[in-house]
Amino acid sequence: MLLFLLASMLAKKEKIDWKKHGPRFILCSFLGVTANMLMFFKGLEITTPINGAVLMLATPVFVFILNIVVNKQKLILMQLLGIIVACLGCTVLMAGRTFSFSSTTLPGDILIILNAISYAAFLVSARELLKHYHALTVSKYTFLIGFVMVLPFGWQEFTEAKFELMGTKIILEILFIIIFTTFVTYLLNAWAIVKAGPTLVGAYIYLQPILATIIAVLLKKDEISMHKILAILLIFAGVFITSTKIKWYKLKA
Repeated sequence: MLLFLLASMLAKKEKIDWKKHGPRFILCSFLGVTANMLMFFKGLEITTPINGAVLMLATPVFVFILNIVVNKQKLILMQLLGIIVACLGCTVLMAGRTFSFSSTTLPGDILIILNAISYAAFLVSARELLKHYHALTVSKYTFLIGFVMVLPFGWQEFTEAKFELMGTKIILEILFIIIFTTFVTYLLNAWAIVKAGPTLVGAYIYLQPILATIIAVLLKKDEISMHKILAILLIFAGVFITSTKIKWYKLKA
């Protein structure tokens, strides 16, 4: 929130029509910050990281469906095909890794699914605001309102946290999450929604496993193999197909 407030000082100030767009800002704050963040971190605490990664693959599918239902977006079969191909690639990439769904992980798995739905709904809902306001303005007020919503849930844990016991590594990891995976990611996603639309932005989530694999290989924590190369090619092909606009395949939903 503080980063968005500071960044907004460098941008042109925009007057918000709170009577018309206020409810939409509140909805986006709830979906994109409050519900999304709380369910993701709590879900990840209960389930396993690999389970979370597998379940998050559903996000682009939810974006695709909600964009058709909410924004009355035309059904584009090529986008649907691209999402399926990319999802298949991610499945191949994760093949052989240890993940299992059980009664122990079930509560966390459900929270991760709800988080995926919440974030998908946020990407779709934010599009209307981004037609009227700059991406930085939308992000600033989304996090400002979201901060107020999250505060009652996080205040006790915040006051109980022993920051003095945190090592340099943990502090740097927290800063990385705040700056890059939250501030930069949300800002760029908001900008991308304007340029490319929610469905394509959602589809690019499938590139995350590729980046994770590349980083793991560079850090010598993983090895490249033929099935990983095939998976990466499938993901790239899926994202490419999703971003390709061919009018012959457009059908009204």
